[in-house]
Amino acid sequence: MTGKQAVKVVLLAIVVGVYLIPSPIEPEPYIFEGPPPALEGPLAVNTRLQRGRRLFAGQLKGPESFTADKNGNVYTGTVDGKLWRITNDTLTFITQMGQNLSECGTSMDYEPVCGRPHGLRLDPHGQLIVADSYLGLFKVDPLTGEKTLLHSSKEGADGIPFGFLNGLEISKNGTVFFTDSSSRWGRRHVRYEVLETNHLGRLLSYDTESGRVQTLLDSLYMPNGFAFSADEDFLLLAETSIGCISRFWLKGPKAGTKETVLSNMIGYPDNIRVSDRGTFLVGINTVRFRGRLFPPFLDLLGPYPALKRFVVKIIPLRWYDALLPSYGLLLELGSNGDLLDSLHDPTGTLTWAISDVFQQKELYYLGSTDLPFLAVLEQWS
Repeated sequence: MTGKQAVKVVLLAIVVGVYLIPSPIEPEPYIFEGPPPALEGPLAVNTRLQRGRRLFAGQLKGPESFTADKNGNVYTGTVDGKLWRITNDTLTFITQMGQNLSECGTSMDYEPVCGRPHGLRLDPHGQLIVADSYLGLFKVDPLTGEKTLLHSSKEGADGIPFGFLNGLEISKNGTVFFTDSSSRWGRRHVRYEVLETNHLGRLLSYDTESGRVQTLLDSLYMPNGFAFSADEDFLLLAETSIGCISRFWLKGPKAGTKETVLSNMIGYPDNIRVSDRGTFLVGINTVRFRGRLFPPFLDLLGPYPALKRFVVKIIPLRWYDALLPSYGLLLELGSNGDLLDSLHDPTGTLTWAISDVFQQKELYYLGSTDLPFLAVLEQWS
């Protein structure tokens, strides 16, 4: 056997060996409606998202979502499982959602133990209601840090444990609405969830009086953040893994039905918040731009489950972030999902991978899932 033949045999053996290794994911095919929309009109590239500043560098890692009390104090949670209060430029620790270990925040592997607060809102009594991605729904006293478990992820709903609690809102009557992004993958395996493009997510509600949890929608593609309309006749919901925003009707003749209002988006939506103008602000976690030679990475893999299985066997999870551009983008939508405006940070000068856009008077707090700072936008127009 010649040297070239030996090399070919070795390479073939490696390929066959990798092929025979079981894949950790069970992917489904998904084909986007078309190429990403062009960067023109309301999507035209600009640098308006660079008009801000970074706070608490090295102190806050992954401030995912925000809420505020009547005194203007802002609350958020971070990757180390901690809840914080922000008063002007002062940071105050409130509590640890799980165990307070020195390893918390050093690796996603510790998150199931340390906790990872995602959606959080203040209820009518001034208590924080928190969706911890791993542990469940909690009530937290923002002054004392006292925690009360309302509903555990192990208990779940309809016999299915929660795998990845994410978005949370409280209606005017006090009902807690929340999303479980996946019954299969937790937050630390979110890349698997996106690559699988499965529909194992749910929108649920929790009745604070009876403690009853009800499934409102199932078979959702990684449901994430959502926001109510002004009179709460519907909510807009981000289905992240397919780049889509849906409307779920809560009242009226369409109550209980779901419809798509924005699809084939320029990126993957995360949280949705309401501005003081009555519009919906959407954080884009990862942009989906047209390539010069090839379509975007997930567009390319989408139709081919076998290719997805192969890719996750040869690329470690920690490498995927290197494939993502440091491009900041947020969208402003009308009530019908029509695109009104967009703010860009093409070079990531202020931030990128935006999870939340929370308006507090003239400031906009920009969340992230993993970045080690808090970005604050000081000017919209």
